[in-house]
Order: sequence, then structure tokens, then C-alpha cells
Amino acid sequence: MLRAILWDNDGVLVDTEGLYFQTCREILETLGVALSEARFIEYFLKSSDGLRRIAAEHGIDEQTLESARIRRNARFTELVRAGVPVIGGARQVLRQLHGTVRMGIVTSSRREHFEIIHAATGMLDYIDFTLMREDYRNSKPDPEPYLTAMRQNGLSAAECVVIEDSDRGLRAALAAGLRCIVIPYGLTRGLDFTGALRQLTDIRQVPPLIHELMQT
Repeated sequence: MLRAILWDNDGVLVDTEGLYFQTCREILETLGVALSEARFIEYFLKSSDGLRRIAAEHGIDEQTLESARIRRNARFTELVRAGVPVIGGARQVLRQLHGTVRMGIVTSSRREHFEIIHAATGMLDYIDFTLMREDYRNSKPDPEPYLTAMRQNGLSAAECVVIEDSDRGLRAALAAGLRCIVIPYGLTRGLDFTGALRQLTDIRQVPPLIHELMQT
């Protein structure tokens, strides 16, 4: 029986991925590296080690890489402080589902960024637990974030469904033995979502599907 929804954050609840692309592009430009949208999708949205892969390709040393990572995080903090749009319908969907099943957010976002983003969204009022980048060792597409969320909250894979927007999130969910509903958004549209339980076009389609799963 379905007991919990494990929500991704970026691209599912809040529209941050364009800001992250802007941040990575700006920082890499200072290193003489051009970052196209297609390369960003391949290196950052399909995997979790985009900066390291690019550094290896361009002969960037570890010290320079770490400096770039620090500057990237600081620049992203600056951008999200200016405001992050909530995905249309997300707040209403969380309110609608609140109390029917447990809901957690399992994200690759750093805690600092997550807390800034959600300081004004009001969405955490409907969330029972959160897992951020500091709460596990290996990021998506590794299954560790979802395995950790289930272990910490006494949940089995059969009792959960994941909501994701990227193929690396989908791969993390599937590797953890979880069902995954995918809602592609922005830069993740057009990616391969083979294995998803369902692919939706709008977050407002989630509640009827959740009620259907609760009956099975």
C-alpha cells in the first residue's frame, strides 16, 4: 500500500535549473570553457559530476576545480536569494495531498540553497521530512539518497512512489527499487524516461494518480 511520496525538488517543485545552468556557464567561462545547453544537460542533468568531467577534459587541476566549485555555489546562492519561481500548481498539489500520505523531499540541493529557496514558498508546511546533499555521500543517479530516506523513515520501496523530472533522478529511484512518476520540465524535456511508472505533463495530474495507487 502506498504510504509516502518522495518528491524531488529542483524542476519538480521549484524552477531552479535555468539558474543553475546560468551559474555553471558563468563560472566555466572564467576558466575559458564554453558550456552549451546540450552539454549542460549531458554533464549536469544526467549525472552528478559535471564540473569534474569538464575539468578532466580540459586539464583543469584539482585546486582550480575546487575554487570553481566554491565560486559556483556562492554565485548560485546569490541568484536564488533574488527569488525562485514555484512550479505552477506545486503548492496547491502539496496542500491537496497533505495528510493523505507522508511526503518527503529528497534533493541534491545543498542545505543552504534549499533553505533560502523555501524560506518564502510555504511548501515545507506540507512536508514531513527532507533529505539534502549533506545527508548522504553519493548523489543521484546513485540510489543512496532514496535508500537513506526510506531507512530513516521506516519505509519500504513498495510503500513509496518518487516524483522526478530528470533521468538521473529516475535512475536513482529505479536503482533503489522504487516506482517513479516523471514530470519533465524545462531542460529535461526530451530525455529518456524508460522505466518510469508514468510520464506526466503537469504536476496537477499527480493527485488523481496518487489516489489510484493508494487503492492498489
